[in-house]
Amino acid sequence: MDGMVKPRPPQPEGAQKPSRDEAMEAVRTLLAWAGDDPKREGLLDTPGRVVEAFEEWFKGYAMDPVKELSRTFEDVQGYDDIVLLKNMDVESHCEHHMAPFLGKAFVAYLPTNNVVGISKIARVVEIYAKRLQTQETMTAQIADAITTALKPAGVAVLIDAEHQCMTTRGVHHKEVTTVTTQFTGVFKTDREMRDRFLRLCGY
Repeated sequence: MDGMVKPRPPQPEGAQKPSRDEAMEAVRTLLAWAGDDPKREGLLDTPGRVVEAFEEWFKGYAMDPVKELSRTFEDVQGYDDIVLLKNMDVESHCEHHMAPFLGKAFVAYLPTNNVVGISKIARVVEIYAKRLQTQETMTAQIADAITTALKPAGVAVLIDAEHQCMTTRGVHHKEVTTVTTQFTGVFKTDREMRDRFLRLCGY
């Protein structure tokens, strides 16, 4: 499969995950570096809250997107057109600044012999979003996971997101969104199919 993105291991091979206490101490270090006192009353519970937030924001590292797509259904009553999920929420963090980027994902595939429950497609988007990411890589990873698991005739992915590393720091450009796309199979080779996907997404 041309253009397949190689999966990035969550941690280097042989690396040991820091303990919860070590993670909390790292937060205290950052609070002190920022110029505040980690021991003042308002910040005493902050390290624990930050660690809990990280567990939620980055829970995708402990999940397997291809496994989520492993249960498929062959009885589609002769359906042979595209399956499209629109306006799925994307809540992720950029790997460069660890700042949030928020937006919407649109994912379509053209089934061959089987389909998957639509909630599983949404779960795949969430798994990759709940990791440190670039939007470009995440877009390709979603397409690759669906291609690997379902072997459809084609996959189309569009993500439209606002990056807070651009809106709240740096150039401070508000209301600027980034759109990324990835097309495989018929969506890549057939312009009419690709244009149809974009029209259905409203682009």
